[in-house]
Order: sequence, then C-alpha cells, then structure tokens
Amino acid sequence: MIVVFGSLNVDFFLKVKAFPKPGETVLTPRSVVRAGGKGANQAAAAAKAGARVEMIGAVGTDATASVALDSLRTAGVDCSGVLRMKDEPTGMAMITVDEKAENSIVVASGANAALTADAVPDALLTPDTVLVVQLETPVAEVSRVLRRAKEKGATTVLNAAPAAVVDEAVLKAADWVIVNETEAETLTGQKALSFEKAVSELAEKAGGNCILTAGAAGAVLCAGGRIVRAGTLPIRPVDTTGAGDCFVGVFAAMIDAKTPLPDALKAACAGAGLACLKTGAQDAQPSLSEIRRAASEIKIEIR
Repeated sequence: MIVVFGSLNVDFFLKVKAFPKPGETVLTPRSVVRAGGKGANQAAAAAKAGARVEMIGAVGTDATASVALDSLRTAGVDCSGVLRMKDEPTGMAMITVDEKAENSIVVASGANAALTADAVPDALLTPDTVLVVQLETPVAEVSRVLRRAKEKGATTVLNAAPAAVVDEAVLKAADWVIVNETEAETLTGQKALSFEKAVSELAEKAGGNCILTAGAAGAVLCAGGRIVRAGTLPIRPVDTTGAGDCFVGVFAAMIDAKTPLPDALKAACAGAGLACLKTGAQDAQPSLSEIRRAASEIKIEIR
C-alpha cells in the first residue's frame, strides 16, 4: 500500500509562444483548469500504475476543492484522509507553458501550508507501507512523518522538490531520495557534477538510495553502490508539467509491487515520458498497460 503525504492544488494552464519578460504582458486565448499538486499528482500516477493508494493532504472548503478531489477519486485514490480547511483556500498553481513544452510555475500553497504530520494515523505506517512525501507542504511536518514511518518499518520515499535545503537528518529518514538536476545541486551544494557522481554523492549523504531524473537524458539510480542508468522514450513532448511527479508515483508503485529495480526504473521513465504527450499533470498520466508497453523501449545500463 502507498500513502502519499503531500500537496493538492488546482492548476491553471496558460499556453504562450514565449515566457513574458519582466514588465511584459503576453496574451493567450484561454486558460485550462486541471487538478495538480505534487502530492496529488504522485498519488494519481501510483494508482493508475496499479497500486492501492491513500492520499493525506488538505484542501479548502471553496469550489475549487472539488476539482482536486474528483480527479484523485477518478484515478482510484482513497481521499478519506484529505482534510477540509475552513480558513484556508485550496492550493493553486499558475502554469505557463511555452511552444517548446517547457513550463514556468508559481504556487500559492493555501491549505497545503496548514497540513501537519498528525494527519497520518499510525495505523497507516506499517512495514507493508510505502510512504511518499515531497516539499510542497511544511518541511518540518515532512520530517516528522518521515521519521515516524521509518521507526515503524515503512519504506520511505522523499521527492526533494521543489528544490530546498533540508537537514541531513531528513535525508537519512528516507530509503529513497528522488531529485532532478537542480534539486541535486541544492542538496549536494555542488554544480556541474556528472549524473553518476551527483547521484552517488547524494546517496552517500542520505545513507540510502537515490535517483536523479534528468529530463531527456533519462534517469540514474544508485542503490547499494550499484549504478543503473535508464534512457527515455523517443517522443515529441506537448507539456512536461507533472512528468517528474509521474516518475515518482510510478516508481513508488513498482517498489510497492516488489519489482526488480532496473525494471522499476524503466517503468518510471516510461511513465514520465508518456505523461509529456498531453496537457496537464493527472489527465496526462498513463495506465499500467501503457507503461508496460512503453517500458520495453527504454534502454538500461547497469554498472
């Protein structure tokens, strides 16, 4: 079983030819509203990849809350652990996507900032649980729930995103640390490292296992001193929003299913690639059958 402790947002997408410069106004014909938030995206991706998933998070009592919750329920996520905050709005993200499918995102945390580790009951943290957390909720609360889960024997996954400096004790409470290049630089304090060097140093710092996702360059995994590198799908991306979250959710589903690590990495890379073929985060996520078919196209190198 997977428990996701994290954020739920409503995303407003704006497609533009190019990102506006400071002081510049850019017009776009319309906006598209979708469910989002790193935690919710990862929960939905894991459920679509075949896992049993429970979401622990917070939304407001405003009208947009239903957008976030309905999408998760449709994906098969148990939302009984999502709190409704009377005095806080549902989290919101403004996402601008350019013609190259790159994105720029501003997030208003809202109810996510009020979420505490107490929302996770002890009964959910067992040796059969995979706990997934990110950094769009208060880091102190992420640390608390990670440590509790670790003490109870759960497998813990920290997606250290958005990029932030976190205490080393937080890293050591995670069995898996998943980062992109920017987040790896933030945590190691070093730039221009090779992917293999960066993931190895971060794994050593965390005292566990690490994955570095590198967009079109694929992903690199370090576990027990072994390096596994995976490629990507030959695709033309439409929107990269949520691809990293899809990677995390699919990988969590794979380790929950006891999938061998090279195959888990292939599946996660396949899921992330497929998620780039449509606009939005959760709406673009693939099914388990789609992931399995696409994973056969991912090349693996083990060192």
